Amino acid sequence: MTSVQLAQASNAAVYASMLTLTLAMIFFAASFASGRRRSTATADLPARIAEGAGGTAVITRPPAVADAPLEPGRRSANIGMSLTWLSFFTLLVGVVLRGVWAGRVPWGNMYEFSITAALGVLGVFLVMSVKRDLRWLGLFVVTPTLLWLGLAVTVLYTEAAQLVPALKSYWLVIHVSAAIICFGAFTLAAATAGLSLVRAGVERRQGTTDVRGWTSRMPTSERLQVLTNRVVAFSFPLWTFAVVAGAIWAENAWGRYWGWDPKETWAFITWVVFAAYLHARSTAGWRGNRASWIALAGWVAFLINYFGVNIFVNSLHSYSGM
Repeated sequence: MTSVQLAQASNAAVYASMLTLTLAMIFFAASFASGRRRSTATADLPARIAEGAGGTAVITRPPAVADAPLEPGRRSANIGMSLTWLSFFTLLVGVVLRGVWAGRVPWGNMYEFSITAALGVLGVFLVMSVKRDLRWLGLFVVTPTLLWLGLAVTVLYTEAAQLVPALKSYWLVIHVSAAIICFGAFTLAAATAGLSLVRAGVERRQGTTDVRGWTSRMPTSERLQVLTNRVVAFSFPLWTFAVVAGAIWAENAWGRYWGWDPKETWAFITWVVFAAYLHARSTAGWRGNRASWIALAGWVAFLINYFGVNIFVNSLHSYSGM
């Protein structure tokens, strides 16, 4: 394929991913609109106790249970998850083709980092969904990812160009790949932290954890806080590695490990905020809503580190390509 064809194929794959994400968002929204999530387990149906071989009691249930149709909300959520997987692989193709077109890793400017960061968000969400049911979270992951891609293709898009000398290093792969994974994890943590605050408010108003309304389709605020803590506990060491790797790269590129450049400063601020979150989670009186607010503040600091420095601040790290 020629460079023009590669560029067109990459752009087409990104737009196709946005289309499937839009459909996924619609189905996830339909799942929430269907009402309270009900269990389809057979525990709610009458059972018969029969005597098996050797006098062992065997519990049987009506054969029709296995053939019972899925609830509308559950069916919509399943379709939304399938579309999210499709969008992930489509976006992966777009990112790979962008790299082939550029002849390097596709992280040389803000557009390329943005589409790869969106891929990281979807990737972290889908990997976690393999071990636990996260269909209730799909709407709150797909929507910001779609907005992120929309911003990338409308505002941040730029043609592929050669890397500036400072970026021509294997540390680009090490440092940025860690940052991309952290972006996905921090975004997921921000979603669960925000939902925990919303759910906690509903539980407080209704005076029970068995709430009514659209928030009934998600776990309790306590479970959401536990999930947030697990995601941050996973990503915080990786972010620590990314900061250290960036310092080593800075020494190779500029002859110093740390110079309090704006991006270095905000990377450190982000690290401090998430360290404060983990400390708050282990401190009596700070667990719960207070810790969730800190997790959201950490995500905001990460966004400032990315958008603010690259667009509005004159920095050694300003590689926006805009």
